[in-house]
Amino acid sequence: MRTEKNAPLAKRSSFRTGGRADLLLLPQNVYELANCLRGGEDRVFGCLSNTLVSDKGVRGAVVLTVNVRGMERCGNVITACCGDTLSAFANFAQANSLTGAEFCYGIPGTVGGGVYMNAGAYGGEIKDILKSAVLFSPEGKIVSLENADLEFGYRRSLLQREKYVLLKADFELREGKKAAIRARMKELMARRREKQPLEYPSCGSVFKRPEGNFAGALIERCGLKGARVGGAEVSQKHAGFIINAGGATTADMLALTALVKRTVAEKTGVVLEEEIRFAGEE
Repeated sequence: MRTEKNAPLAKRSSFRTGGRADLLLLPQNVYELANCLRGGEDRVFGCLSNTLVSDKGVRGAVVLTVNVRGMERCGNVITACCGDTLSAFANFAQANSLTGAEFCYGIPGTVGGGVYMNAGAYGGEIKDILKSAVLFSPEGKIVSLENADLEFGYRRSLLQREKYVLLKADFELREGKKAAIRARMKELMARRREKQPLEYPSCGSVFKRPEGNFAGALIERCGLKGARVGGAEVSQKHAGFIINAGGATTADMLALTALVKRTVAEKTGVVLEEEIRFAGEE
């Protein structure tokens, strides 16, 4: 188990903001992660790709699963650990001539975070390919649940409601051709680069898609492109993104998020819901 005291989290967060954790725990495999959880640690994150860390930091311990990695193939099923990145998972599938995971390529974050959020893009979602999951339960047991047991919905899963922690997951894919799979992955990445501000620190889309609409379109319609609070800015390239345009704090990010929500609600009647998580002192 790797540990780090008074650990700066800004360098790990995709927003590049936030303070320090009293103790950072970095398990190196699923057994070390399970031992952390048995020890009562409950602030578990993948690689902080979808998390705002308080400027005041986090008291106590934070567990990051980013080093809990390892993928295997058995037939059309890939088993991935919680700390494997979604892009690495897509690459592994392509290398093994398995199709169905292309949408994961370029999504920031880990398999654990992807299952937790039922991550998706370009018409695909984790629920479409996940077969089963090995989880640490709220009762302190290691259990295996099937897809149907995980209560998947739009950016929602059982893991959020019941505080299960993913250890590893099985994904059922289909046989395909390497060249065609790689071409699709390149196409999706080109679309991301064209439409998303990947050159700036961000967490991706800040808000969930409202039913029958798109958050970015609503934000743009309200004239909020380019709106700023301190170093936080609504992206000029894609209004659904809030970026660290330089020197932003978490307080800036939260204030701008609140401004966007308030303005969109006042002008359109739509109440946006955040996708991002928050860690640390208020």
